[in-house]
Amino acid sequence: MPNETKKDPAETLVRIMKEKKPDTVKVLVTLAKQELRLSEREILKLVIELQDKGQIKLTERSVATPSTYLKTSPPIWYCATIALAAITTICVFTVPDNLYPWVYSRYVLGAIFVLWLPGYALIKALFPENKTIVEKQNSLDTIERSALSIGLSLALVPIVGLLLNYSPWGIRLAPITLSLLALTLILATVALVREHNLQVSQAACPSPNSECLPETQ
Repeated sequence: MPNETKKDPAETLVRIMKEKKPDTVKVLVTLAKQELRLSEREILKLVIELQDKGQIKLTERSVATPSTYLKTSPPIWYCATIALAAITTICVFTVPDNLYPWVYSRYVLGAIFVLWLPGYALIKALFPENKTIVEKQNSLDTIERSALSIGLSLALVPIVGLLLNYSPWGIRLAPITLSLLALTLILATVALVREHNLQVSQAACPSPNSECLPETQ
């Protein structure tokens, strides 16, 4: 068997920066750890060495774009929330009440759509998670998020119904469904932006108290 060639850490870092264009040094470290058997401290040390040699350059930036965040670290919860809300809306308008057994899927998705998604999106917006930091003492655990999601959904849905009652559309199936869909999309997008900004502000960087963008020379 031919000898397996070992990856050169420096070349791997430069290649990752050219191909994936990480938003911050922290994202670069996360991507590098997937290919290199090095600790985070060792990778950061290598980044500093490459900067000293002039192979890469670290520049400060204040705010990164959410589109870059979506490319480098796609949030599964956001995609799942949008997909579930969209599928539920389609089922509500396409699956009739007498179409068995498919109508049961409409009931199940409708219950999740009403009792879970609005509150879950609001919780994500109020308490964004940061998976890049080690300490999570101030974060909510899964049980707390689940309980608060149901409770806030039960509070948000009646408010939406009350507002629709005084609107020209009234409390009907189509206005309620579309209103909850819009509310979920807005809250989820706000949560995405807040989670992204939190990860940027707390991203690890070799330069203390600053946010760095890695660039190749």
